[in-house]
Amino acid sequence: MANKKVPNIGVHHIALSVVDFDKSVKFYTEGLGFTVVAEWGEGAGKAALLDIGNGSHFEIFANGNTNPQKDEKFAHLALATTNPDEAYKNALAAGGVSQSEPKSLEIPATPPMPVRIAFVKGPDGEVIEFFKVL
Repeated sequence: MANKKVPNIGVHHIALSVVDFDKSVKFYTEGLGFTVVAEWGEGAGKAALLDIGNGSHFEIFANGNTNPQKDEKFAHLALATTNPDEAYKNALAAGGVSQSEPKSLEIPATPPMPVRIAFVKGPDGEVIEFFKVL
């Protein structure tokens, strides 16, 4: 459905501040296949923009808080995929920690939404959901 207020609007990127910059970049590139588009800065000011695919991006900033408050991180990053099971396996192989094994369920929405989902924690404790509408 097209947005009638702001034409052609979409999500360009989601950003996350992390404690271990290099570990996070490695997890997302080697484990999930993201591609580094650009990197800038040094030390605590280092950042990278990663291409997720399909025109979406993920931005990682160094110097994340080692003791974040609940509202300092997003609830979870939901990544659409045609194969949540494979994405889950790849994330675990790259060092992700299982939160919920792949499963099919129906979200009690109107109309009901059958989905296949799986959750892992990334290297900085961020929750990643692999999501497919069935």
